[in-house]
Amino acid sequence: MADAARVPTEADAGPPAEHGPPRRPWTHSVAWAATVVSAGLAGLLLYDQFTNPLSLFGSVYPAGTPTPDLCGTGENGQPLALTDLKGKTVAVFFGFLHCPNYCPTTLAALERVRQALPERDRAQFVTLLVSVDPKRDTPALMNEYVTYFSARARGLIIPEERLRGAAAGWGVGYQYVDTPGGAYQVNHTTGTYLVDREGRRRVVWDYYQLTTNPQRVAQDVQAVMD
Repeated sequence: MADAARVPTEADAGPPAEHGPPRRPWTHSVAWAATVVSAGLAGLLLYDQFTNPLSLFGSVYPAGTPTPDLCGTGENGQPLALTDLKGKTVAVFFGFLHCPNYCPTTLAALERVRQALPERDRAQFVTLLVSVDPKRDTPALMNEYVTYFSARARGLIIPEERLRGAAAGWGVGYQYVDTPGGAYQVNHTTGTYLVDREGRRRVVWDYYQLTTNPQRVAQDVQAVMD
């Protein structure tokens, strides 16, 4: 006698069918994600090429950024303006002679930057220290201070009534802080600004970029010089 037809059970049906759109293989998702990341990186590289074509280490100023002039008395006691240094590549730093740390460290690092340049270019690179303490920083003291770090360094003292506006034009702030004994210190912006030989503001380095990697900063200077 023939076997009776077996009634299909739930086990025979296998796992329940999923509803909704079919799933894409995981490899498709990975490929799609990689495409998105690649497109994003390509966009960033394109933007960087447009805004930073020389691949500079510091923060680059947009083309056409004005360079406010700086005018006052030089370390030699004679009138001095930033425009007088046109034709040189100038590193501008705002500081003061009683500064216990940032200023001497910055000036020493800028001299290391100058020494890292090819010998033919060293004379074309000038450090300019702009005083934010014109009450105490005299031309004679300024001369002694800046030339201690480099014979090529210059100093500039701007009269107090014009200093704050001149500094603000560079995005520099400073504040006098009383210390025990009736003296004071000056808190100030610690960036260093590079001006090319045409007088254009090109790049700014923060304190840590400059003092921890002067060789890379020197590459920026060389690229701007070239």
